[in-house]
Amino acid sequence: MDLQAYFDRIGYHGGTEPTHDTLGALVAAHVRRIPFENLDPLMGVPVTDLSAGALTAKLVARSRGGYCYEHNNLMREVLCALGFGAERLAARVVWMTPQGVDGPPSPQTHQALAVTIPGADQRYLVDVGFGGQTPPAPIPMISERVQQTSHEPFRLRRLGDDADEWVVETLIGERWRPLYILGMQPRPLIDMQVGSWYVSTHPESNFVVGLSAALVMDDARWNLRGRHLTVHAGGGTERVRFDDAAQVCAALTDRFGIDLAGLGDVEAKVAAVLDT
Repeated sequence: MDLQAYFDRIGYHGGTEPTHDTLGALVAAHVRRIPFENLDPLMGVPVTDLSAGALTAKLVARSRGGYCYEHNNLMREVLCALGFGAERLAARVVWMTPQGVDGPPSPQTHQALAVTIPGADQRYLVDVGFGGQTPPAPIPMISERVQQTSHEPFRLRRLGDDADEWVVETLIGERWRPLYILGMQPRPLIDMQVGSWYVSTHPESNFVVGLSAALVMDDARWNLRGRHLTVHAGGGTERVRFDDAAQVCAALTDRFGIDLAGLGDVEAKVAAVLDT
């Protein structure tokens, strides 16, 4: 793991001791500079190599982004190299589903991290790869403990009496909304590789049939879905509708800082999915 290259990529110039302050600063810098994006699955390239070398080559050296399995495994490599403890957790996404946590079980297609600081028992949820609703700060893994962030508050809550599944929620307006149901048992890398293969190849996966990109800036959330760009800032929302694929590709490059070189005819592929 080339830590200095990673620090340069995210514009990080702070301390490297494994402390709570370092953890929070790294999370904020990461989500500010490395975008969430699904261009590889969209272009027909399965995401199966989650090794430190592959992730560094793509997200750090090539000025690309990725989705949860890539972001959070890269973050895990960084944190472990700095002396933090970091375990992989799997989750079932319920964000924006009609029934939320009360609906039928969705597959475990999301990855997050449980992070510990040396000398402390407290665990923190770290998730730098949940797209437009990515938490911009570590969240204490204590039921009902509200964590204010630079954007919305977040919390974890036990799902009924089951100690092995907790729901991660964010406060939007006056309503707590669920993001995903988090399994609390550590998972090996092979489980993440299977999940990543599934979401990057299944013909009905959102990552295969649609385009998404997101960044969490200090004062705004930028979310791109197809031709629609939404910017949430200062309690207000700006919506931009791009006319064509060329404008979308320009936004991917200029707003999100994604290098499209070597991916094939991205503009043609984007044109085919603009309204998904």
